[in-house]
Parts: sequence; structure tokens; C-alpha cells
Amino acid sequence: MRRILVVFVPILVGLLFFLSGQAGAADKEQISTLADQQEVAVTIYNENLALVKDKRVLRLPAGDNTLAFREVSARLRPETALMRSVSHPRALSVIEQNFDFDLLTPGKMLEKYVGRQVKVVRTHPTTGEETLEEAVVLSANEGVVLRMGDRIETGVPGRLIFPDVPENLRDRPTLVMLLQSATDQEQQVELSYLTGGLAWKADYVAELSPDEKQITINGWVTLTNTSGTTYKRATLQLMAGDVQQVGPAMLMSRKGMFQDMAMEAEAPAMREESLFEYHLYTLERPTTIRENQTKQVAMLEADRVAARKEYELHGQQHYYQSRMGDLGDRIKVGVFLAFANTEKDGLGKPLPMGVVRVYKKDSQGNVQFVGEDRIDHTPANEEVRLRLGNAFDVTAKRKQTDFNKLAGFARYNYHFESAFEVELKNARDQEVVVKVVEPLPGDWEIVSESDPHTKESASAASWNIRIPAKGVSTLAYRARVRY
Repeated sequence: MRRILVVFVPILVGLLFFLSGQAGAADKEQISTLADQQEVAVTIYNENLALVKDKRVLRLPAGDNTLAFREVSARLRPETALMRSVSHPRALSVIEQNFDFDLLTPGKMLEKYVGRQVKVVRTHPTTGEETLEEAVVLSANEGVVLRMGDRIETGVPGRLIFPDVPENLRDRPTLVMLLQSATDQEQQVELSYLTGGLAWKADYVAELSPDEKQITINGWVTLTNTSGTTYKRATLQLMAGDVQQVGPAMLMSRKGMFQDMAMEAEAPAMREESLFEYHLYTLERPTTIRENQTKQVAMLEADRVAARKEYELHGQQHYYQSRMGDLGDRIKVGVFLAFANTEKDGLGKPLPMGVVRVYKKDSQGNVQFVGEDRIDHTPANEEVRLRLGNAFDVTAKRKQTDFNKLAGFARYNYHFESAFEVELKNARDQEVVVKVVEPLPGDWEIVSESDPHTKESASAASWNIRIPAKGVSTLAYRARVRY
């Protein structure tokens, strides 16, 4: 029996030594910084969401390791984080991970040291002599409360000295992972995760030709980075489309955004492709997206796109329900710019949602802003129509000239007949065409009219009225409605 014990004891000691060595390796934190980074790829979606793929080269001891993966996004969604070894696919497995986003500040240091000892250094105002006294932090909420000897002091009576940095308090956002590595060789790893704080939008600049029949369009991507870290020489891709997300809303953007702006005016247009039910735009060269920065990158350019200007006047359904009389003088007429997103007309490209700003040169050759409008995601071969404002020289006057109740004495059984006149004035030197759109309730019919109408939909009729230069035209019609 003693012989067995003599043999067993060295084995047990060796096993304990091995286990303690393994525990020590796991306890000793391995740190990965941007110095280890080989490449980073960022795909940004419309709804304040981005996919980050961060590739780094690491050498980890075989066995258990604690890895502090620094310089990740402060808005990282930890439940989406995925760590894998690219060079040794089966050599790395994640046992546990913790996202430390409580960043090192004097206020945070005090909060972490509540109930613990610090040292207070006082400097004599005359001699400059320093004295050292121990204190216990009682509170760091809305000010500092310290116990110093047999007294309580509020505020900081001097310079504070902390013995160390509290656990989980870091100077940069860090993902801490407990890993098992099957090799001690150098390996390329990739951490991918979804994050907030990265967003993009499309902005378009359109310049009208002198005759207002063509436009030149330049599309820009505006990126904003408030994620808490910088992405150096990143492969940048942008996803245009309405991607479904499930879960709680993303955190609000941090204060201090848009501290810096960069414009990459010499960038070539981005390469575009279809992906699933969306469109993916890829910048052909790496770019750096700095923390708290707005960056603009060229997306597309199109010259001599056929366009047309339109005037439009809209009515209201309630005009047809009672006796109204005069309905307005000098009514504003809307001005629209329309163009077809087709190759035939000089464009034919998918347009991500954004704001289109339209400019035109004056007689001196100076470019002037003439209006803007927002567009939704627009595929190729669709029409784009922008409302730019209201006409100055084209106005309208509307009045109800007749009203009769033909039948009906209860709700859902009314039968009315109304007559209207729309007087359109044009102070310009050129003839214009105004589209008058009248929404009509219930079952309706146009009984008589001075100009032929078009049935726009089940609830609207329209007329295209020509107004001579410096002239006046009048639209007269009678409508019968049942509802």
C-alpha cells in the first residue's frame, strides 16, 4: 500500500502543478490591440446598424486563455459577437465572453472606490510642501464624500491617489473572452459583431440646365461614426434597403457627434450589386472611418439626365360636401421636378433613399439653390418626382359657383352636385401647363367641364390647363357625388 502511495504522490503533485499552470495561463490576460489588426471590414446599414469584421494575428498559449480584445465598438451588441480562427478553424473555441464598456474616467474611478481606501495629497499654498493622508470614499454620487480620520469631508480636498485600476474599468471598449486554444502557433482570428453608432445616408446634388430640360446628378454617401472607435483602412460596404431587425431599440447616439468632417471628393463612384432583396455598394479602396467623424464619399455621377418641370394644384374632398363659396385667392401652385431613372434618359441606377438638392445657375453664372426633397429607395426604371417649392408667378383662384343637395337625408345616403371655377394666372414670359388635381369623395362623376379630365384614381380627377404667357385660363366643371 505504501508503495502505491509513493508512486501516486509524484503523479498527483505533477497534475496539481499542471493544473495550476493552466489556471495561471488563463488568469494572465492576453491583450490584443490595433497593432495586431491585419484588416477590418465594415458593412453599414440604413438603420444605425453595422457589421464589423476585425481580423488580427495572435499567438496564444495552448490551453485556456483570457483574451482582452481591445478597440472594439463601444456600441457593440455582445450577443452578436462571434470569434473564430481563420488560419486554424478547429483550434479555437470561446467558453465565455464579457463586454467591458465602462470606460476609465476620474468619476468612474471614484464610483468604483466607494467603500475603499485612497490617499489624499495636500499641497501647502505657501511652502509647496505635500502631505499624505488616507481616506475612505463614502460616496461619489453628486459629489465626493470622504472619511478622513475622525471627520467627514465633502469635495476633494487635494489630489487623490488610487492604488490600482478597478477591475472591468478600461480606457477603451474591450471584449474579454475566455478561450481554449489547441495550438500555441500564431493564428489569424476574426471577430465579427453587429454594432450601433455607425450610420449612412445618401445625399444628391442636381444642377438644372439653363433650359430646365436636363439635370446633372452627383450622389454622395455621408457616413457618421459615433461608435467609440476608429476603423483604420477599412473595407467599406453600404447596404441599401429596409433590413428587418428584431429586439430592443438601439442605444441613442453619444453626445459630441459630428466633431470632425472629412470629404473624399476624389473618390471614384462606388461599385453596386444586388444582394438578396437589397443593394450593396462597395468602395473600391480602403478608407479610414475615424471616431466622431462625418465622412462623405462619392457614390454616383450622371450627366444630361432628361428632366421636366411640372406645376400642380391640389383641391380638397370637403369642397364637395357643403356650400362653400370662395375657396381662396392667390392660391400657391406647387413646382415639381420629375425625371425617369432609366438608361435611356441618362441614369438607370438604383438610388438609395436620401435628400436631393437642386441648383441652377443665374444670369451671372452663379449657382443658386432652388429646392430639395427626400426620395425613398428607388430602383432603376422608376420615376423620381421632387417637390421643390411653390411658384411665384403662377397662382390660382378657386370658388364654388353652385351647390345642390339632390337626395339623401341620412349618413351614407347623400347625393350632392357642385360646380367650381379655378382661375389660373401666369405672370411668366412663357406658356405653362398646370395640372389641377381634385380628390372627390364616394361615387362621383363629372357632369360637365370646360376641359377634358383624366381619372387619376378611384378618388381623383385631373385636368391639364394651358396658361398663355402673361395670361389667364379658367377651368370650369360640375361634379356629382354620392356617399
